[in-house]
Amino acid sequence: MKSNSAAQHYLGHRKRLRERFKKTGLASFQDYEAIEFLLTLAVPRKDVKMMAKEAIRRFGSFRGVLDAPAEELRKIPGIGEVAPLAIRFIREAATLYLQPKSQADLTLEKNEPEILSLEDPNRLHDYCKAALGAQPNEMFKVIYLNSRFRIIDLETLTEGTIDRATIYPRKVMESALKKKASVLVFAHNHPDGNINPSEHDKTLTRALVLAAKTLNITVFDHIIVSNDEVFSFRAGGLL
Repeated sequence: MKSNSAAQHYLGHRKRLRERFKKTGLASFQDYEAIEFLLTLAVPRKDVKMMAKEAIRRFGSFRGVLDAPAEELRKIPGIGEVAPLAIRFIREAATLYLQPKSQADLTLEKNEPEILSLEDPNRLHDYCKAALGAQPNEMFKVIYLNSRFRIIDLETLTEGTIDRATIYPRKVMESALKKKASVLVFAHNHPDGNINPSEHDKTLTRALVLAAKTLNITVFDHIIVSNDEVFSFRAGGLL
């Protein structure tokens, strides 16, 4: 059982973390302190500093902890069941925040669909990294747009193995026609961290572009992501 002085210490430390966050956000926090602050919200009545430091030691960074599988997080002594769930929630909330708005979202908000910015693709790249970068297997997403580059919908079409996701151009085009899309953006991840397009990626992209052209649909870009990097077929001169 903790002594009163020990309990007062970690309670005071939690309060200081909260006050510091109110003033500066996470800008002044080291990675372990950001994880510690997150753990204080999920683990009551316990000093979580050592857990936070152990998490950073095991997974390397704040982002590494957020991307870590729940079963690995649960191996940290004392972390319990709730904290890994909270960490997963934070990561998925960030992905949702960065996600370009779908038509369903916009119907509820009664706003015009979001326009995909051709001058500044960074938000799209950030979304793709957040949604796909840490996935252990290859996943393939499609963003559907109308002729004014307004986003109609976005969809994960398939999940594959660690190095291959099977995509059928005919099924992609069927989905595009159903959604009345005029422009498509493709995105997938490379779990091994190498974002250079493989010959399979290039062949698939050519097949998708050819299938789209027969339907008068434009493929605007194909984006490959890892945790930290992005490769654009358009920027790389492959489209």
